[in-house]
Parts: sequence; structure tokens; C-alpha cells
Amino acid sequence: MSETAVGLTFMAYLVGMLAIGLLAYRRTRSLSDYLLGGRRLGRWATALSAQASDMSGWLLLGLPGLAYAAGLESLWLAAGLLLGTYLNWRLVAVRLRRYTEIAGDSLTLSDYLERRFGDQTRLLRIVSALFILVFFLFYTTSGLVAGGKLFNTVFDMPYLLAVLVGVAVIVTYTFLGGFLAVAWTDTVQGLMMFGALVAVPLVAISELGGWSTTLDKLERLSPELLDPLLTASGHPLTAIAGLSLMAWGLGYFGQPHILARFMAARSADELPVARRIAVGWTAVTLTGAVLVGLAGFGHLHPSLLDVDQEKVFMRLVELLFHPVLAGIWLAAILAAIMSTADSQLLVASSAVTEDFYKGLLRREASDRELVWIGRLTVIAIALLAMTLATNPESQVLDLVAYAWAGLGAAFGPAILISLYWKRMTRAGALAGMLVGGLTVIVWRAFGGMLEIYEMLPGVLLSVVAIIVVSLSTPMPAAAVREQFDRAVGGAAGGVRGHQAE
Repeated sequence: MSETAVGLTFMAYLVGMLAIGLLAYRRTRSLSDYLLGGRRLGRWATALSAQASDMSGWLLLGLPGLAYAAGLESLWLAAGLLLGTYLNWRLVAVRLRRYTEIAGDSLTLSDYLERRFGDQTRLLRIVSALFILVFFLFYTTSGLVAGGKLFNTVFDMPYLLAVLVGVAVIVTYTFLGGFLAVAWTDTVQGLMMFGALVAVPLVAISELGGWSTTLDKLERLSPELLDPLLTASGHPLTAIAGLSLMAWGLGYFGQPHILARFMAARSADELPVARRIAVGWTAVTLTGAVLVGLAGFGHLHPSLLDVDQEKVFMRLVELLFHPVLAGIWLAAILAAIMSTADSQLLVASSAVTEDFYKGLLRREASDRELVWIGRLTVIAIALLAMTLATNPESQVLDLVAYAWAGLGAAFGPAILISLYWKRMTRAGALAGMLVGGLTVIVWRAFGGMLEIYEMLPGVLLSVVAIIVVSLSTPMPAAAVREQFDRAVGGAAGGVRGHQAE
């Protein structure tokens, strides 16, 4: 494959992303602009930026690699993610958008939780911000590892240099334009990911002779890949294994970089249409990623068995496409990586800026000062993540799985229950976050006890902690209950109005 053609495609893409960052820089004047884009995202930008920031490089690396290695067993993971996407938009989006505006125009999840429960101790803000920083460090690292693998494979660039290049580009436009740059670039990147995951599996299956021929070849090579109830080794898939894969969907309710899109929407009225766009995009791209893995097995088996299976998408593109088109589809991997890494950097930056610096150190800080603190924090967190990404043997899916579980268990139950249960208390929210987040950390430290994905015990124990502690502590203050009624009553009305249409 011509490295020159691919390189020019990559260069054009990167220049375009930096141009968007400069344009957003000119429209970023306040902290609200930098952290939430002034709450003016339209339905398409809300939907595509949410899903692009959700899926990240693992959609074009990790999931195709899993489908290559495990076949249709990967459908359980894809199904869990699709269901989680739908329920997150259906149950959380409208209520969170309204509640964060009513609750003092909250700019971060930590800010929302503090105002939702009238917390004067600052414990909710501190604990939530700490969990965001810890788990987003691993999440951002996964993106840098994916970027290193991409540049290493395509340009034969040394892995560490490849990681450095990815960091430089992502930090530059996030540093300049904040949330608007991130949302606008994510919209473009979401379209690129969609195009890649439609075109590559279609061409790959066509080159094998069509779908029926592809199935015949897979049946001859490894028939167990075509049975979603069997593992790659031919053993029956256990209920625990299936539930662990499906449990990925539970994580959606607690992902700050996705929930930030709901908070940034122009209005709650935009969100039902955005939900349809987002769910449709997700269904197509997840299907495409699984098909890439299956078609890749037909084309590349056994050449990937002894190397990195997460490179199956890249190898197919190199094998099947003209260098110019190959450059576009490989740039889609970079788009997927950047669309999540930039969002994670921004949310982690907001935790430091809004929750620690302004919330605890300088409550009188000006917007200009806070914006610059946010920008400097982006650089600092990126450098920390880069140090964790120095191991080229790291698996993208493993890093994402850990961070996804940690955020999902720490925040998911607390956010979802806080939007639906007026009796939930500050102590219940704090207990839920601590139990959920720490369960994931302990479970992973002991090697994944009973081979159960740490998301499941983390979420279940968090829900129990929230309910038990809330019922054991005094009723929330009257002002907190009144705020709940105003936010949730309006949200319910908005949903009913759209259903009537």
C-alpha cells in the first residue's frame, strides 16, 4: 500500500480537525462554552458526537478483534451495547438535560450531584471527581494505545513516537476549542466511522464471493464461530459469560463523556429525535464491526493467530482497498480514537477545573482564569495517560473494559436513581458511588473472580447501597424535593408530548 497516499489522507484529516479547533476557539469565551459549548448543540451534533465519543477506537479495533477470535459470541456484547444505548437515551437524556439546567445550570456530573442532593459537605463533588480522574486516565490511555497501533501498522512508525503524535493532535484542538471543538470534530468523526463500518465489511464479504460463500468458508475453517451459544474453543457459552458480555450495556448510565452531550443539547425537545439518530448509528456500526471480524477471519486466517487480532480492520483495509480509499478508512480509526480521547480529556479537565479548582480552591475565579486552568489540565492529563500507554502489548478492549466498568458502576446507579426516586438521599448517593467504584477496583485486582465482568457486581452492589442507605437516612430537605418535582415533572411532560406526536 502506498504510504504516500495514506499519509496525505491522514494529513488532510488532521488539518481539518485543527481548523475546527481554531474555529471553536473563536466561539469559546466562558467556562460554560469551554465545558458544555454554551448548551447549544443541535440534534445531529448531539447524537453523533455522543455516539462517536462513546465507541472510540475499540469499535474498529477491539470489537472486530473479538469477532475474529470468538465469532458470533461477540453478538452478546454488541446486543448489550445497543440496548444500553437505547435505554440511556430513553431514560436519562431528557431528565438529565432539564435537571442540570434547573439545578443551578450544573456544568459537570459532580456539580449536578452536589446540587441535586443539596450537599454542603462537598463530599459528593470530591468523590465523583476523583473517580472521573482515575478511570478516565485508563480510558484515555486506551485511545493512545489504539493510536500507537494505528500509526505503527500503517507507517511502520516506532510505537512511542506514534503515541506522541496522537497526543499532540488531540491536545491541540481540545486545548483550543474545548467542548465545541470536541463536539464538532466528533460529528465529523462519527460520519467517518459510519462510512468505514459500512464499506469495509461489504467489500470484504463481496471479495469472498458473497454472504453465503463467506458462511461456507467460515463453516469449513471454524464452525464454532457461527454459533453464538458456543465459545471459540467449541464449549457451550455459560450464562455467566453471556451476562458478563451483555453487562457492558449497564455502563451507559454512568459515562460522563456521553452524559455531557445530553447536558449540552440546545433543549430537551431536541433529544427524542437525537435518540433515533444515535440508536440507528449504533445498530449499523456495531453490526459492521462484527462483520469485519468474521470477514477478516475468512480473508486472513491463520495469519493473525500469532499476532495482534485487534489489527484485523487495518489488515483488511490494506488488502482490499486502493491507497486513497484505504487512507480514508484508516483515518476513520484515528477519528474513532480522537473522538473519545478528546471527550475524556475534556471531562477530566472539567473535574479538575470546576470541581477542585473552583469548587474547593478559588470560588471567585474568573471565567477566563478557569478556561485557562481547564486548558492546562488537558495537557497534564494527556501526559499522564501517555506514560501509561508506553506498553505496545496493551489490549485496547481490556483497558476500555476496566474504565467502562468503573465509571458505569460508580455513576450509573447514582445518576439513574437520582432522576427517578425523590427519596434518594445524599448519603445514599455517596454510598452508591463508593461501593460501585471500589467494587470494580477490588474485583479487577483479584483477577475477575468467577470470570464475571466487574460491571455486574459493581452495579448490583451500588444499587443495593443506594436503596439501603437512603431508606436508613432522613428524608431529603423540602427544597431538594421541590427541585426534583420541578425537574422531573417537566421532563415527564416533555416526553409525553413527543410520544403524542
